[in-house]
Amino acid sequence: MKAMSTQQPLTTREKAMDEFPIMESKPGNIVLFHPHISSKAIDAVTEVLKTRWIGQGPKVEEFEKRFGARFAGGHPTLAVRAGTDALHLAYILAGLQPGDEVISPLFTCTATNIPLLYLGVKIVFADVQLDTLNIDPADVRRRITAKTKAIVCIHHGGLPSDMAELQTIADEFDLKLIEDAAHALGATYRGQNIGQISDFTMFSFAAVKNITTGDGGMLIMRDASLLDKAQRLRSAGTDRKAKQAGNWENDIFEIGYRYQTSDIAAAMGLAALDEFDDILAHRRGLLEQYERELANIPGLTIIGTRRGDRTHAAWMCTILAENREALQKKLRERNIESSQVHYRNDRYSVFGGRREDFPNMDAVEDKYLHLPLHTRMLRSDVERVCMAIRSGW
Repeated sequence: MKAMSTQQPLTTREKAMDEFPIMESKPGNIVLFHPHISSKAIDAVTEVLKTRWIGQGPKVEEFEKRFGARFAGGHPTLAVRAGTDALHLAYILAGLQPGDEVISPLFTCTATNIPLLYLGVKIVFADVQLDTLNIDPADVRRRITAKTKAIVCIHHGGLPSDMAELQTIADEFDLKLIEDAAHALGATYRGQNIGQISDFTMFSFAAVKNITTGDGGMLIMRDASLLDKAQRLRSAGTDRKAKQAGNWENDIFEIGYRYQTSDIAAAMGLAALDEFDDILAHRRGLLEQYERELANIPGLTIIGTRRGDRTHAAWMCTILAENREALQKKLRERNIESSQVHYRNDRYSVFGGRREDFPNMDAVEDKYLHLPLHTRMLRSDVERVCMAIRSGW
């Protein structure tokens, strides 16, 4: 379909962005996100700062190994400075070339799709499912052409996409399947951890994710033969092992990137892994409370409620609300922050402007809203949010 002009009047969403700026974290306010930094993480960083290694060193390798054992089923892992870096490397390792087509979510953080532009790849957006806001496998199938080389999916809010359906399509058309699992650390699908399923999986450790390293990411590869190349690409094309062994004659024969993470970040990640089960249980408990207390409210639907074949990582609580702006305004008056967080990517000029062939996204665009969910919250905070919603808007 032909892209529409990007010169449009402000939408309800854009007006809301002006009306509801980021809320200050102070007593009495319930903010949308808050980083989880434990005292153990602070102590671990302090110890690293006393050592020789504060850049990429032994802690990074330890973090990769422990993370891979916990979430990746032993598949190779590569720690990088941001989730976007991990996706960029995944797209390179998947063999994507200029002119190739990749089917990718319309509704996601722009970081999912921006790295495809680095490579000159044509992004073919696919619509969302109404009940999950994840990519719709049926729409993915409709958009495949002879130029399609990969499918990218996300797990919105922490609820896994329909991975079996997507893998079936990928296998049928010999496509790579790449997961942007920035929201989904700790989620499972049909008994497998997210991180064990696809050709490539990216996790994000940005400030407000389920665990944080300040910023950071992890790439998981199903094909172990790609690890050496991934390590070179992460280090500006350099073979670090040869260099550190004293071989200064080693060649650089491919374009690499400065995507290394640091032992400072890895120390935070290792500390977070030690307490991850508690973090996940707390977040899931809050989400389940939202699900119970917001059930059967006229004009409101909870997105991604519990399903038998997958478990939720509980990064966000997402609702659909009629007259969303009025609900946001009421919550803000009660010192409760809410937000849309991510937006349909065809709203951005860099992706070519808005298109007309996404009926599901059109249907929910002015309804979806994310409610506060983080480890600083108590059950009484969730009750306060729910009481405000139940009283009407």
